[in-house]
Amino acid sequence: MTLLIILACVFGAVAIMLVLGERYGKPMSSEQQTKFSKISWVLVFVILLAAIVREVV
Repeated sequence: MTLLIILACVFGAVAIMLVLGERYGKPMSSEQQTKFSKISWVLVFVILLAAIVREVV
C-alpha cells in the first residue's frame, strides 16, 4: 500500500511539473542549448567517474 502512495505522489509531482512547464516555460536559445550540452557531458563524466571510484573503494 505504501508503494502505491509513493507512486501516486511521484506521478502527481510529474504532472504538476509538466503543467507548470508548459504554461510558464520559455524555449531556450541555441546558445543556451549549446552551453548546457557541454556542461552536461562534463557532469555525466564526473558522475560516472565518482560511481566507479565508489565501487572500487
